[in-house]
Amino acid sequence: MILVTGGTGLVGSHLLYFLVKENERVRAIHRENSDITSVKKVFALYTSEVDSLFNKIEWFQASITDIPALSVAFRDISKVYHCAAIISFDPSKYKILKKINVEGTANIVNLCLTQDVEKLCYVSSVATLGSNIDDQLISEESPWNPDEKNNVYAITKYAAEMEVWRGSQEGLKVVIVNPGVILGSGPKDGGSGVIISLAANGIPFYPFGAMGIVDVQDVAKAMVQLMDSEIHNEQFILVGENITYKSLLSKLAKLFGNKPPTIKLSKRIMLFVSGMDWLINLIFKTERKIIKANVKSMFAISLYDSNKIKNAINFHYTSTQQTLERIVKEKRKN
Repeated sequence: MILVTGGTGLVGSHLLYFLVKENERVRAIHRENSDITSVKKVFALYTSEVDSLFNKIEWFQASITDIPALSVAFRDISKVYHCAAIISFDPSKYKILKKINVEGTANIVNLCLTQDVEKLCYVSSVATLGSNIDDQLISEESPWNPDEKNNVYAITKYAAEMEVWRGSQEGLKVVIVNPGVILGSGPKDGGSGVIISLAANGIPFYPFGAMGIVDVQDVAKAMVQLMDSEIHNEQFILVGENITYKSLLSKLAKLFGNKPPTIKLSKRIMLFVSGMDWLINLIFKTERKIIKANVKSMFAISLYDSNKIKNAINFHYTSTQQTLERIVKEKRKN
């Protein structure tokens, strides 16, 4: 049986579809307050037989920080896809990020070892990789620099990777995937969904940064192919295309029938706004909306080399245009 953590998230929900479609026996962990029926929204993107496929999943209530409950969830498990994580760039969230992303991953690794799990796939992020040096693309070999001002999300995801590599040293077969910005429709709007919504509303502004993007379907397919292969103790960047924010927003604007953005945002002004947001949060205890780390990423030029997975399993990415056309179509239906 296969165990999936984070099944109600963006990657996990699509992954569940691809697994049950192949008649795999799947158990998915969910938290007490999570809405498992929201996954049906993703299944409906693929098929009209939503309930029949959804009902193949064995849902199990457990947190990845609750070792007793997690131990029960691991019974009769042969493969594990660890997708669960908290995504936040807010420094005030560091403790919860560390507990879920690092300690939770350590728990998963430890149970994989004690329960003789055959293989573990961990969903990490390109945030754990180094930066562009001398105009070279960032690859799996680009070293993490602990001396840089890394954001709290990247720090905890990197520490989680170290837990996975520890497991590999203790005999567990592992693969790590490092997706770029993941594009796709999920159970909830968030992440890249914010970019889609901004484009749908015809935003006239754009930051001058560049990033690596990838279709959520490609992420799920790559994970399944890697787990079904003999490849282990390797990590793979998952980036279908390196693209500027302006280009991405312009492509989306055209598909939504809006004017492309023409006004370049000022990094200095955005950092000032972020500072004001911090001050308002300090005084009124409101939720942070513009984190400094988010602003920095909007203006960073981060370009990736994703050839390793193409060569390893003859993998082909969905074209960005095809991905965006599908997402816009799905957005309009909702």
